[in-house]
Amino acid sequence: MTFTGFPVAGLDFYDDLEVDNTKSFWEKHKAVYTDSVRRPMEALCEALAPEFGGAKVFRPYRDVRFAKDKTPYKTHQGAFVRVGESTGWYVELSPRGVRTGGGFYEASGPRLAAFRDAVAHDRFGPELEKILRSLGRKGFEIGGDRLKTSPRGYDADHPRIELLRHRSLTAGHPLGFEPVIHTPEVLDLVRADWRALRPLVEWCARHASA
Repeated sequence: MTFTGFPVAGLDFYDDLEVDNTKSFWEKHKAVYTDSVRRPMEALCEALAPEFGGAKVFRPYRDVRFAKDKTPYKTHQGAFVRVGESTGWYVELSPRGVRTGGGFYEASGPRLAAFRDAVAHDRFGPELEKILRSLGRKGFEIGGDRLKTSPRGYDADHPRIELLRHRSLTAGHPLGFEPVIHTPEVLDLVRADWRALRPLVEWCARHASA
């Protein structure tokens, strides 16, 4: 399967799904999803697999069991390459175009403690700061879930207190919906972003996914 870009119909599909997120719309346009969203995403991941590993292409259905929002379908298509617990590379297609990302999206208990130990470490902490500064200069947006207060055991004046507040840590880069996303060249952009994210992904795999 050769990746040739994401068809315009894929973005149009999600634009319409945001307006009419119903089973009847989905059933009527399922072939558009399959041909213009799912298959291109699978082809993109297949092309990236030799360098980064196999990806999980997420299901289009939302888990609404405990959600206030009962709309049944996701309004984006994501794929994730796992290199550690909740850690790896990400790519997404939505009405806003293509977006890449990487890092770790969840950590609790021992893994969160290990992450904070590494952030506070005299060598590992500055190493992470350097990685994040480099990504920021390249246009990546640093994000993640954070505490509003200092985590227990760390002083508010710790030099890396902002990083210590993180319960997840990601870097994302919106490629948008420029015409390039409809061409094979977007593969090179995603590959370049994932390569830029490799230091962050590997740091998180070492320190936040044990």
